[in-house]
Amino acid sequence: MDTKYIFVTGGVVSSLGKGIIAASLACLLKARGFRVTIQKFDPYINVDPGTLNPYEHGECYVTADGQETDLDLGHYERFTNVHTSRANNVTTGRIYQSVIEKERRGDYLGKTVQIVPHITDEIKRRVKYLGTTGQYDFIITEIGGVVGDIESLPFLEAVRQLRWELGTDSLCVHLTYVPYIAAAKELKTKPTQHSVKSLQELGIQPDVLVLRTEKEIPADVRRKIALFCNVEPDCVVQSRDVNSIYKVPLKMHEQHLDEIVLRKTHTPAQTEPHMEPWMDFVHRLDSATETVTIGLVGKYVELQDAYKSISEALLHAATYADHKLNLVYIHSEKLTDENVGERLADMDGVIIAPGFGHRGIDGKFVALKWCREHDVPTFGICLGMQCMVIEFARNVLGLADAHSTEMNPLTPHNVIDLMEEQKNISNMGGTMRLGAYDCALRPGSKAAEAYGSTLVSERHRHRFEFNNDYRERFEAAGMQCVGENPAAKLVEVVEMPEKRWFIGTQYHPEYSSTVLAPSPIFRSFVNAAITYHNEKENK
Repeated sequence: MDTKYIFVTGGVVSSLGKGIIAASLACLLKARGFRVTIQKFDPYINVDPGTLNPYEHGECYVTADGQETDLDLGHYERFTNVHTSRANNVTTGRIYQSVIEKERRGDYLGKTVQIVPHITDEIKRRVKYLGTTGQYDFIITEIGGVVGDIESLPFLEAVRQLRWELGTDSLCVHLTYVPYIAAAKELKTKPTQHSVKSLQELGIQPDVLVLRTEKEIPADVRRKIALFCNVEPDCVVQSRDVNSIYKVPLKMHEQHLDEIVLRKTHTPAQTEPHMEPWMDFVHRLDSATETVTIGLVGKYVELQDAYKSISEALLHAATYADHKLNLVYIHSEKLTDENVGERLADMDGVIIAPGFGHRGIDGKFVALKWCREHDVPTFGICLGMQCMVIEFARNVLGLADAHSTEMNPLTPHNVIDLMEEQKNISNMGGTMRLGAYDCALRPGSKAAEAYGSTLVSERHRHRFEFNNDYRERFEAAGMQCVGENPAAKLVEVVEMPEKRWFIGTQYHPEYSSTVLAPSPIFRSFVNAAITYHNEKENK
């Protein structure tokens, strides 16, 4: 079959959940046996999210092939269990960069370079690129921002042109908001009507409307919206608030969204979607009665999207352990020797979060010392693992001035140091050790036991590493270097075998955790936290 292209746009307000709707549709189509991928086109001028502050944009998600991308790609992978790549996230910055490079090479033969056709042609080329590989039946493209944003106009113009070029091999799903005015006790449809009108003014007629709402939208209101927006009545579906994003695919299937897309693209529906494994996960999510409490120590806790992949990986692990997750965010800047016992005493397990820079790092050292001394299951990720190493060097090896050269370039004990390959790099964007690398695990270690394997592949995003000059001293004192990259001899995993569960990973295992394939090391950590909780309860 010819590749079908689905465009997902948004209106009225941002943060309605275009990414979740796109991922839910992909989940349903994949469960029907189709080959599906999702891509995100973002209208900001940054080349990628790698240099964006988490307060601005939430976490930076890293693909297996080493691209720093929008956090929505994490949702795409978690919902579809399919890897994304650098081709799945495109920004205005990358579009303009490509066009300007062509202009500098003389590719345009002296023509005036303009938004139309040169920028829109480059957008169209990127939209269709994955379709040229022959790997996919459906390519879902989410357009970032809201209809009416000045930054989105070139993308929407490209969509308009593609709709004409592709005909019935494409369709547009438009997500809007239907607010409920409590004082009037009414749902208001005008914002949706105006949003669709704005889209129509740009030459795009949506085929399907998805209405985000807190309240049930009656059938007569949906018919009214269909009438005023030139959309078939059965192509207006609602997306009510639910207590878990993982219920959204099931809610969309109940309203036949996947069937509508197949009908509109003239695609034969072979079978009903095979959603039993997904439904089993949701059932476990709803039926769990026991709770496991995990403390996440980091400096971006005011914005929980900064740790989105970690919170989702913990939820996956807790759900498969038939427990509810109580995730407590603990601001590392506010942790001190005086209050750490009070803040962490009720935790069944503690995660020391990744990040960059000095701010909040002293609180991580405080948390790690308390967890190590009280034998609380503890998981350090990336900078969290490096903090484990520094705290151990200071308080066990007696190297009081031990530090990372990221924080203190003049430290006499650089137990964490800049990677050799990073020393001559001046550009910040896209220059770290990025993407999936192999890690060989020591047989018999807790990490190898967690994975059920001595060779794994996980994703990285870092510049600094464990200094192998100190390796023998660490291992002699009880912190074992149980995982390393076979090629670079880079220490990837440290653990303290005599503790209940005290492991640090230089890599980010949270990026590879999905609903249908939860991260093994997160499952091991959460199981250790549950065991510790039960021990405390039985004392």
